[in-house]
Amino acid sequence: MYPYYNYYRQNQKLINNLSRAINGEYAATKCYAELAAMAPSAEQKKRIKEILNDEKRHLQQISQIYSAVTGKQPQLQMMEECKNSYVQGLEASFKDEQETTDFYHDIANKATNSVIKEVFRRAAYDEQNHAVWFLYFYEKEK
Repeated sequence: MYPYYNYYRQNQKLINNLSRAINGEYAATKCYAELAAMAPSAEQKKRIKEILNDEKRHLQQISQIYSAVTGKQPQLQMMEECKNSYVQGLEASFKDEQETTDFYHDIANKATNSVIKEVFRRAAYDEQNHAVWFLYFYEKEK
């Protein structure tokens, strides 16, 4: 084996994870903006907009990491469609936030760079918090 093969594989895995995270955050920003517009109360609209702001921050931070690692700007892609109803959107958002929490914890645990570790650790906590809010609103509305 070439001496740098393992390093390249680890780096490529990180780049793939960063791309997946960026596209997930991008989709979240689009769908949560639509979800906030459908919210039936001012309380829910306000909270979803706060979640949306967190997602925008995550997108910015992860994009900066991607650019630092690759020397390129990420290509944003909408990998999924937003739900058409508020209740379906809440359910999908809850599931997505839960899955993203696990995904981000995994990235943080495997990261050797302290900045990457901290960004994903913090984002995982945010995602878990978002999941709780989406579950709360879902239970209220269904």
